[in-house]
Amino acid sequence: MNQQTTPWHLRGNWEPMLEERTTRDLEVTGSIPPELEGVYVRTGPNPHSGTSNHWFLGDGMVHGIRLANGQAQWYRNRFIQTDEITNPLTDPGAGLGDLKRGKGNTHVVAHAGKILCLEEAHWPWRIDQELNTIGHENYDGALICSMTAHPKICPVTGEMLAFSYFSFEQPFLKYIRIGQDGEVKQIEGIDLPNMVMMHDFNITEHHVIFMDLPLALDLDLLASGIPFSFQRDKGARLGVMPRNGTNNDIRWFEIDPCYVFHPVNAYEKDNVITLYVSRQNSAFGADSEDYSEVGRLHRWQIDLSSGTVSEEKVDERPADFGRVNDAHVGLENKFGYLMSLDGEGNSEEPIYGAKLYKYDLPAGSCEEHFLGHNVRGAEPVFAPAATTAGDLAQLNEDEGWIMTLAHDETSGKSRLVIIDAQNFSAPPVATIELPFRVPYGAHGNWIPDAAIS
Repeated sequence: MNQQTTPWHLRGNWEPMLEERTTRDLEVTGSIPPELEGVYVRTGPNPHSGTSNHWFLGDGMVHGIRLANGQAQWYRNRFIQTDEITNPLTDPGAGLGDLKRGKGNTHVVAHAGKILCLEEAHWPWRIDQELNTIGHENYDGALICSMTAHPKICPVTGEMLAFSYFSFEQPFLKYIRIGQDGEVKQIEGIDLPNMVMMHDFNITEHHVIFMDLPLALDLDLLASGIPFSFQRDKGARLGVMPRNGTNNDIRWFEIDPCYVFHPVNAYEKDNVITLYVSRQNSAFGADSEDYSEVGRLHRWQIDLSSGTVSEEKVDERPADFGRVNDAHVGLENKFGYLMSLDGEGNSEEPIYGAKLYKYDLPAGSCEEHFLGHNVRGAEPVFAPAATTAGDLAQLNEDEGWIMTLAHDETSGKSRLVIIDAQNFSAPPVATIELPFRVPYGAHGNWIPDAAIS
C-alpha cells in the first residue's frame, strides 16, 4: 500500500508506533517547574498489527513523561494489554457487546486513586503510574454498561459523572454517577428516540446536560466499524437533568442541528445554564473518516425559566479539544484552552494546528501561543501550581501550566511543551525533547502523584 492509497490514520505521523520504549536520557530546554511531581499521560489509537479499518479502532497506546524534582525522569510508551491484544478474535464481530473488549484509546483520567484509560463502547482499563496495565475496571460488577471517554469529575463533591450511549436497544442513554469513594451510586436509563454518538457532555453545580445531536446510528455503515452518520432531519436538543435526578426529571430544549465533539465548560447562574462548546455544522462528511469540517467556539445559554436557548459564536478561529483548569469544571470560570485546527474543507484528516488558544470566555478575547513552524500541537492540558486542596483553593484560576505533546514535522521528532498559563504567548518555560516521534493521538491528563497516593 503506497502513501496515495494508505488511509490517513495510518500514514505520516498518524502511522502506528509498534515498539514499546523507555527512555531516561531526555534533553530539556528551560526549567521544569519543581511543583510538577507526577506523570503526563496521553492515549490514542495505535493498532498493534500496524493497520485498522478506522482511526477510532486502533489499540490503545499510552505515552507518559514522568516529572519530579525539576527533572524529566523518563518517557515510556505501552500498549494497554487489553483482550484485543492478549486474546484477539479472528472475527471481530464475535466480540460485539462484550464490555471487556475495550481498547482504552481515547482518554486518560484519574479518580478515586485509580488511573483509567477510556473509550466509549466498553469498560475502562486501569493502568499504574508506570503505564503498566492492571486490568479492566467495572467497579466490582456494578458498572453494567459501557462508559464514555469523557466523564467529568466534580471539584466540589469529588464525584465522577459519566454516561453510556452505546446500546442497540432502549434505553439508548444511561447516566452514571460514581462517588468520590470510587463506588457506583447511580445508573439511570434516559429515553432517547435514536441511538446517537454522544461523545461528550456537560455538568454544572446541580445539573448534567446531555447533547442529543443527530450523529445517529446508520447500520449501512456497520462494516466500517463506525455505524454513524449525520442525519440533520432528526433534529437536535439539549437535555438538562438534576445530578441525582431520573429520566422523569429531564427537560429537553431544541437547538439548531449541529455537532459537538468536545465542550469546554458549563456553569449555572441565576437560573441560566451557560455552556461553551466547539460547535460545527455537521460531522463526518463523505464518510466516518472525513474530518474536513471543524468547530468554532460557541456559547449556548439555556434559560430554565423561559425554556429558551440562545446561541452565539464567540470566535471564528477553528479550534477544538477544549480544556479548563479542572478545579473549575462545572463552575463559573474565566479561562478556556483550545487547540487550533487546520485543513478545514480540504482534508479528510483532523489536522492539528501550530497554535494553542487561551480564551477569556466572558470577554470572548483570545491569546495565542505559537508552537513553531511545521509543528503540530495537541490537546492543551492544565496542570495547577499546587496539589493539596488547601493550596489549590488559594490559586488564581490560571495559576499553573499548560502541557501539550507537539510534533515537529521537519525533524520528525516530538516534544512535551510546558507553558506558563499566566504568560501564555511567551516561549515555553520548558521543552522536553524526545529522540523520536510520538504519533498524533487523542486525550490525556497531568496526573500528580497526590492523585494516586
